[in-house]
Amino acid sequence: MRRPIWCPSWCFLFLAFTRNGVSLTSAWGWKRSIGASQRSNLLITSDIDTSLSLTKSDHLPRGGAILNETSLNDAGGVAVEDPAENRGPLRVLFLSADTGGGHRASAESLAKQFLIHYPGSKYELLDIWTPCGVFPYRTLVPSYQHLSASPKQWRVLYHASNTLPWEILMDLHSTFLCEKGIRKRIAEYDPDVIVSVHPAMNYAPMKSAQKLSKLYGKHIPFFTVVTDLGSGHATWFQKNVDKLYLASERLYRLAKRRGGTPDDRIVMTGLPIRHDFTVQADLLGRDRCSAFGKEYQKQVRQKLLPGVDPEKPVILLMGGGEGVGALSEIVDELYTTLVLKGVDATICVICGRNEKLKDSLNGRDWASVSEKLAASNRNKRRKKRSRWFGKRPPLPPIVKSEQSGNVDVIGLGFLTNIAEYMVASTILLSKAGPGTIAEAASVGLPILMTSFLPGQEAGNVDFAVEKGFGEYCDEPVYIAEIVSQWLEKPDLIRDMSQKAHAVGHPEAASEIVQDIGSITHTWKVLNNQT
Repeated sequence: MRRPIWCPSWCFLFLAFTRNGVSLTSAWGWKRSIGASQRSNLLITSDIDTSLSLTKSDHLPRGGAILNETSLNDAGGVAVEDPAENRGPLRVLFLSADTGGGHRASAESLAKQFLIHYPGSKYELLDIWTPCGVFPYRTLVPSYQHLSASPKQWRVLYHASNTLPWEILMDLHSTFLCEKGIRKRIAEYDPDVIVSVHPAMNYAPMKSAQKLSKLYGKHIPFFTVVTDLGSGHATWFQKNVDKLYLASERLYRLAKRRGGTPDDRIVMTGLPIRHDFTVQADLLGRDRCSAFGKEYQKQVRQKLLPGVDPEKPVILLMGGGEGVGALSEIVDELYTTLVLKGVDATICVICGRNEKLKDSLNGRDWASVSEKLAASNRNKRRKKRSRWFGKRPPLPPIVKSEQSGNVDVIGLGFLTNIAEYMVASTILLSKAGPGTIAEAASVGLPILMTSFLPGQEAGNVDFAVEKGFGEYCDEPVYIAEIVSQWLEKPDLIRDMSQKAHAVGHPEAASEIVQDIGSITHTWKVLNNQT
């Protein structure tokens, strides 16, 4: 039997779902099914040696920093270079959850910079809802895993929850039920600073930080780093946060309209990405199509792909850590189209932990695949309707080249050196995750997005398309056609690459951490004085 306390929440859920054509019965059945599987405590200790001793070369400044005094002042921030005496170690508490890999990746990229700029720092990554919340908050992770596999359900819930009435109701509801437990967990860690990298980790945790500040007589600064590029859920934006770090003008407008965050608390930065990309962006330079950039790409290709012609363009396909997505069908269409058009290329497919797909690609009879697809009408292989662009026009028959293209297909497993593979690549095909797009932009890599999660990732597609370094297509036949056209137009590749470099912020994580560290050390001094 449901307790009375849930009535206001689920009454509003009923209104939201019935307005979108979903019955209360189906909503309640879905709620029960996802509530059956829960995760245990997710207080995760860093596996990085937090007593790491860094040499001088580890914190040499990198070229191409995006933030400057003018841009920061315009956004309400100040570019500050910490004096050496302020660079003491800090205890950092990151708030996140495993709802997609991007939040954890952003937290780890920031943690790396804390270790570089404030040696000896220690950090924890805390999912506050799993150990501290009650139903349904403690089911956040399994719920997301269920819904992300069902885009239609996710679209309904995302848009229903991204409304002002829902936001107010759930903020009050979650705070009433969970704030005390959250406060206890924060107090156990006793952080110098709290950094949220998740939209569901702001209102209630910030209330807890404020109460602990009053209890201990010291201010615990609370920062939010938004890990989206174009679409931002309303729960990201809070009025009383110490600083809010954003990656685009789209998010700035949302923060002002939905969160009422003051200008002097908003800082425009790029998305924090892995330190490997900062290093590779510096080595590659700001123009991958220059003579220097091409030479460095060639060196990386020879290292990663021995035995493959380093002069051939490389198409990189990413399906996420688990190797999900219609990768196999896309690769088949790509191979056939490039061979028939006489375009030489190397297709690298990152299958993640999907060993079955990796083995299938590496053992596939590509000549048979090409013959089979070439003999059929490719327009019959099209979807009836594209989710993004609606119905597409028919494709003309492929004009077969006199000489077949020399195409290699290489299936790869789970990788930790993605930055090098992006440097080596000419085009990236991937899901429209914000981290992947930001990483591609940091090394000037054009991207063709092949899928996105409705609501949450739709704005990422808009961001890349509007900035001119990406396109979207979810049909394998058209994907192959677009890629072949790009490869036949080197000037287009160069233009898209330059536009990607223009919006890439490889130093974002470093700049965010230096700003957070400077403010936190200032508060530590003030707290000691009081």
